[in-house]
Amino acid sequence: MAIKVRKAGLSTTIQDMGRPGYFHLGIPEGGAMDRFSMRVANMLVGNDEGAAGLEAVFMGPELEFTADTWVAVTGATMPIFLDGDAREGWTAFPVKAGQVLSFKFLQEGARIYIAVAGGIDTPKQLGSRATYPIGALGGVNGRAIAVGDALPVGKPGQVAARAVDAALLRPKQSPVALRVLPGLYWDRITEASQDRFFAEEWTVAPEADRMGYRFRGGSPMEFVPRDQPFGAGSDPSNIVDGCYSYGSIQVPGGTEPIVLHRDAVSGGGYFTIGAVISADMDLIGQLQPNTKVNFVKVDMEAALVARKERQKRLQTIREALKAG
Repeated sequence: MAIKVRKAGLSTTIQDMGRPGYFHLGIPEGGAMDRFSMRVANMLVGNDEGAAGLEAVFMGPELEFTADTWVAVTGATMPIFLDGDAREGWTAFPVKAGQVLSFKFLQEGARIYIAVAGGIDTPKQLGSRATYPIGALGGVNGRAIAVGDALPVGKPGQVAARAVDAALLRPKQSPVALRVLPGLYWDRITEASQDRFFAEEWTVAPEADRMGYRFRGGSPMEFVPRDQPFGAGSDPSNIVDGCYSYGSIQVPGGTEPIVLHRDAVSGGGYFTIGAVISADMDLIGQLQPNTKVNFVKVDMEAALVARKERQKRLQTIREALKAG
């Protein structure tokens, strides 16, 4: 079976859980920006949670199916249609050969996830089908899908009509709270700047993609005076090159924080004040430009508790779908 791409959307890529193990070589882990939504979409159609599906940002594709199958769409709120008839999100629904899946305008969030029974079956590169355009890895010849592509699909398992109870999904927030663990270079800014970073409201800038999300609206940061070390550059936000973890917050020039996401580089010459905790990184993948955000200071214990809570939510959904 193959899926014919009739319209590609704004930027629709094949994604899975990424390719860990190559960060030291400068190749990011990549994969779905919102892993929660990707996992649940796969659960709904009976796939392994790491199976490859489609991630569409801001605008959905138009897809024609060449065989009977099952599909689920999760993530952002974007009206779903099958041959012009409305379908529900966070629900597995049957598709007949020749039918066309399409979408209307985005209503909430930023990215939808489309899973098909059997998963997208393009060749793996470095253990993953995830599209990493900068490195020309994964996806369709290392790029987003395009009109005329035929996306191969693997052998499906047992699937039945089922849906996720809305009560099990992540609660909506306004403004969105992103929890931050202060890190390596936190002491490079003054205590007053540290306090303002968490007290002030920030806004998602238009520069928001798979590499990172920029935030604006807060006060410029004040640096603790020091003699810049050799090789660090003259700007106080420069350091001698350091490593960046997933979720690191770099602040070039001390003005606009950038949270590094799935396709970000592994190191560079800007200082980082800390990192958004792993449990909140999915939320960033669903933020639209101009969304209001507060950064919230937490410690390692709170970060680990949040990770367990996220895992528990996923496990509850697994059990509910199996029981259904």
